[in-house]
Amino acid sequence: MHTTILRIAQVRTRVGLGTTRIYQLVGDGIFPAPVRLGGRAVGWVESEVEDWLQHRVATGRVTIRTRTPPPPTKKAEPAQRAANAA
Repeated sequence: MHTTILRIAQVRTRVGLGTTRIYQLVGDGIFPAPVRLGGRAVGWVESEVEDWLQHRVATGRVTIRTRTPPPPTKKAEPAQRAANAA
């Protein structure tokens, strides 16, 4: 069985997030946890990162609605403004 390990720079490139955000998501249990490689080195299992990414694509679509501007308002005549103020 072949397992590819990604280092943080590769993970950042693949998912489009920064290091801090990746570690926040790991801490929240949302992103796959890294594997200790020895000493201070860690890496991520490529298939786990790809599965996470595919899940985000499948469930994270944003619907973009075009905003319809409100209809123009009619300005009150000076006489009406005076009557409304009284």
